[in-house]
Amino acid sequence: MSFHTLTVAGLADGLASGQFSSRELTQYFLDRIEQHDSALNSYITVTPEQALAAADAADQTRAAGDAGPLTGVPMAHKDIFCTKGVLTTCGSKMLGNFVAPYDATVVRQLAAAGVVMLGKTNMDEFAMGSSNETSYFGPVKNPWGVDAGLVPGGSSGGSVAAVAGGLAPFATGTDTGGSIRQPAALTNLTGLKPTYGRCSRYGMIAFASSLDQAGPITRTAEDAAIVLQAMAGFDPADSTSVDVPVPDYRAGLDAPLAGRKLGLPKEFLAEGLDDGTRAALEAALEIYRQQGAEIVEVSMPNMHLSVPTYYVVAPAEASSNLARYDGVRYGHRAEGVESLEALYKRSRGEGFGREVQRRIMVGTYVLSAGYYDAYYLKAQQVRQLIADDFSRAFEEVDAIIGPTTQGPAFALGEKTDDPVAMYLNDIYTIAANLAGLPALSMPAGLVDGKPVGVQLIGKAFDETGILNLAHQFQSLTDHHVARAEGF
Repeated sequence: MSFHTLTVAGLADGLASGQFSSRELTQYFLDRIEQHDSALNSYITVTPEQALAAADAADQTRAAGDAGPLTGVPMAHKDIFCTKGVLTTCGSKMLGNFVAPYDATVVRQLAAAGVVMLGKTNMDEFAMGSSNETSYFGPVKNPWGVDAGLVPGGSSGGSVAAVAGGLAPFATGTDTGGSIRQPAALTNLTGLKPTYGRCSRYGMIAFASSLDQAGPITRTAEDAAIVLQAMAGFDPADSTSVDVPVPDYRAGLDAPLAGRKLGLPKEFLAEGLDDGTRAALEAALEIYRQQGAEIVEVSMPNMHLSVPTYYVVAPAEASSNLARYDGVRYGHRAEGVESLEALYKRSRGEGFGREVQRRIMVGTYVLSAGYYDAYYLKAQQVRQLIADDFSRAFEEVDAIIGPTTQGPAFALGEKTDDPVAMYLNDIYTIAANLAGLPALSMPAGLVDGKPVGVQLIGKAFDETGILNLAHQFQSLTDHHVARAEGF
């Protein structure tokens, strides 16, 4: 049986009906990892013994009649989540020998739901990147263009490559400026960034603390709803976690769309949007109109400031968060040094890659005494203006719709020498992070054989609304069932 062609919901139904066991399912995916991952480099660490033991435990739980929808379903964690007793590298040499002593809350919650962890996925170093080319463990290749050497997007590139390549039914990711949605769009997947504070950040290695959020990477909106149900919830161990009720996400998927209003920011249609992506967006708008939704043009005049604002705020927070990696307590430690200052300098110089060093330097600069008011404080003020744009738009509409990326996946190495061009990959996704809003990317078709996505942005804590919109779209299209050739 081709288990990798089934959705999470389909696998859950098969497990519940006894068509197959979790051990059979887990071994199947472990075999696919061994067979295909040398071409993708989607995993940093694979945990076969731990996975099979968890699968056996899941089968016992099912036999006892105490199983949930995710019991026995295999998955992969982005290597930014601490996993007790397992290497947790964040894609960096700095943490190349770090074995986490505890589980992140998201890891613990999913384990409690009965999932089987297959391993830890590759990622841009410390989640800094849009192409998964900054990883110390090498770049990840997009299953939709292995021979062409296409990037999978980033920073959750390993997670999307594993799911798109059929090496895991679903995976976790993190989204700081688009790092779930952008790679999901480039690999024909559904990627959900929940509202900031909806999922715990405890045990998720920090990049930019006011922006980072965990979320699921799946094939469908229904799968995303199932996984988010297990991930979401208040965590007293995380001071940024918000204590609000978690609804039944799956229950709201089939709500009719008649009377719903979708806002299309005119700024999203400005110069730079690929013609094929524009056509895919227009086709999606027509499908929503056919379902009774109204498309309303809205204006978000500060949207064009999202990228420069982000690349002040995020590096500033990164420079603070990454100051802890000094070669003293844990992580990479330089050898043969003769002073404490030399230990700091060499450990950080050897342990961090070029892009991480660049962002630390930018962040340190904008936080310095002479430039704090001119850069960091000003960026925070502009951030509020962007959030206000969303607030005004949501007075008229129920959700925002637009492209996820400017175009389909580009080639490995195409933008590595031009950081600004690389940063512009997140031009449509960053604003939702700055405002802390939930956002989802869903498959919208192929352009020259390569996937593109459409993005939905909702009101705070209205994941139900955007999951419903995505599910209804997917019920009338087959974009999400398309698979990369050879996988």
